[in-house]
Amino acid sequence: MPDDFSLDFATKALFRGSLMIDFGRLKNQALASLFTRFPSLGRKAADKVETMRFDDTPWTPAPGPLSGLKMSLVTTAGAHINSDTPFEMIDKSGDPTFRVIPSSTPVADLMITHDYYDHKDADKDINIVFPIERLKEYVAEGRIGALSERLYGFMGHITDGHVDTFINREIPKVSKMMKEDGVDVVLVTPG
Repeated sequence: MPDDFSLDFATKALFRGSLMIDFGRLKNQALASLFTRFPSLGRKAADKVETMRFDDTPWTPAPGPLSGLKMSLVTTAGAHINSDTPFEMIDKSGDPTFRVIPSSTPVADLMITHDYYDHKDADKDINIVFPIERLKEYVAEGRIGALSERLYGFMGHITDGHVDTFINREIPKVSKMMKEDGVDVVLVTPG
């Protein structure tokens, strides 16, 4: 019997819009489910993906102990507020845009839109990929100085021409907002 994830993506694909089957999304979701169940297959597939390489990756040490710093949170897990526009899942090159998530947002108001990994566990506890409650606890305990008012969600599947948009348009926007908010350090979580 198929699990909830399988039923969910099949239902969405078969009955989306005017009953058109979106085989591309079905394929992506089926592969995500398969790679989750058989990690060795996922590793083999990942080895075949062409990744970007940078020779000049900068290292910036933290400007002090975390207890005195303001932290922001960025995820590539496809997290966003459930009333926001979902990430684009039809474009096979992904969605390079971001969603702002106020740090005051209740976790019940968050959701994930991402077809390229099995997020059924994160759907039950968003903190798996977007640890907002843990970071708030660390602030209350004095382990982190403060949490930024604006946190950010991206969809990690970005390829082709969208990579340029992501690097040259979206990242500078987020960087500018973080500077405006006085962010000292950023925790980045994958999906």
